Amino acid sequence: MTGDIWVAVLLIGVLFFLFGTGIWIGLSLIGVGAVAMWLFAAARPAGDAMATTIFGSISSWTLTALPLFIWMGEILFRTAISQAMFTSLAPWMTRLPGRLLHTNIIGCTIFAAVSGSSAATCATIGKMTIPELKKRGYPDELTIGSLAGAGTLGLLIPPSIIMIVYGVAAEVSIAKLFIAGVIPGIILAALFSGYVAVWALLNPGKVPPSDIVMSFGRKVWETRALIPVALLILLVLGSIYTGIATATESAALGVVGAFLIALFQKRLDWQTFWDSVMGATRLSSMIMLILAGSSFLSLSMGFTGLPRHLAEWIASLGLSPAMLIGALTVFFIILGCFLDGISMVVLTIAILLPVVQQAGFDLIWFGIFIVLVVEMAQITPPVGFNLFVLQGMTGRSIFWIGRVALPFFFMMAAAVAITYVFPETVTWLPSQMVNAAR
Repeated sequence: MTGDIWVAVLLIGVLFFLFGTGIWIGLSLIGVGAVAMWLFAAARPAGDAMATTIFGSISSWTLTALPLFIWMGEILFRTAISQAMFTSLAPWMTRLPGRLLHTNIIGCTIFAAVSGSSAATCATIGKMTIPELKKRGYPDELTIGSLAGAGTLGLLIPPSIIMIVYGVAAEVSIAKLFIAGVIPGIILAALFSGYVAVWALLNPGKVPPSDIVMSFGRKVWETRALIPVALLILLVLGSIYTGIATATESAALGVVGAFLIALFQKRLDWQTFWDSVMGATRLSSMIMLILAGSSFLSLSMGFTGLPRHLAEWIASLGLSPAMLIGALTVFFIILGCFLDGISMVVLTIAILLPVVQQAGFDLIWFGIFIVLVVEMAQITPPVGFNLFVLQGMTGRSIFWIGRVALPFFFMMAAAVAITYVFPETVTWLPSQMVNAAR
């Protein structure tokens, strides 16, 4: 095992050296893979292995869902959907403890169901709620903290970009992963709203009085702006759940639906179209490069024997399933201080899959666990995507935003515990989908 430790130290050192030089993450992964091939697989040309592995990894038909879901989110990001959500949700929040602070959480929950990106969810809802809540006198700490936490729901509530990445890497059904994320997503949103309500009850003087007075009929009328979003959610998730469409086909339907919403809101012009295409192209290209690099790194790591030896070593420790999940949670939280979520998944999944399979964990359940802990990494400084988004929107320090988001970090940890103790919260809906398909 001592030799494996030195191999791991060497490769990790090369990886962080390349990160430190500012080289793109995907290219850094390819570089580490090349070093491993040269050192441990000299008999096989690194260039040949790189070409065949990279082509095979990014030519998967399943991956076509990725740019389509990203494009759908980009289109919606450029519509008036965030303003519609605020005006529709705000009247219903006035009687809840915390009042309009819940618009952050519920708005992010709804938008997460039509966007696979945490950053897009955070930015879209935040661009409307932050100025509105500030104008009404809500405390910045809870306004920004709740938005940082709730924005991560973009990863958990389907469609989710990171679920597609995990599904391809672990060779599990993306449709089942999508459906598996629904109940945990609702639980996490409820935990966020529960915390806001308890905080408001303990600090009644910090929540301004309601300035929205409407009859029930008027509230219902204001909610009409949510109808296009609700229809799009039904189109995307309903087509998957009923088995009418695959994840890729539902993504294509989602793009068409997003275009229709933009057309309905009179936001569909040539500039909107071009901006959405370029935004989706840039993000998709970045993710594809990371996936290509990770596939080559996984191949080269196989030649070192490190993943197999590490799995055998972890198995020899005799950790209980609870201890293993606890250790992996801490590991991902630490890793999230330095890497983005997609990089975390593609770097570790080849090593971890044999370990979790040997421990008897369902790979669908483990995928949702991975998403939850990656969500936690989204609000841990210094590399937390939601922190970067909110820093750009508010001008606040990343570490200040990380501090006010800390209670929501603990809510995510509670969600991990709930899904571990009650795995049916993850596995029940996918099993119903299988039964429905029969």
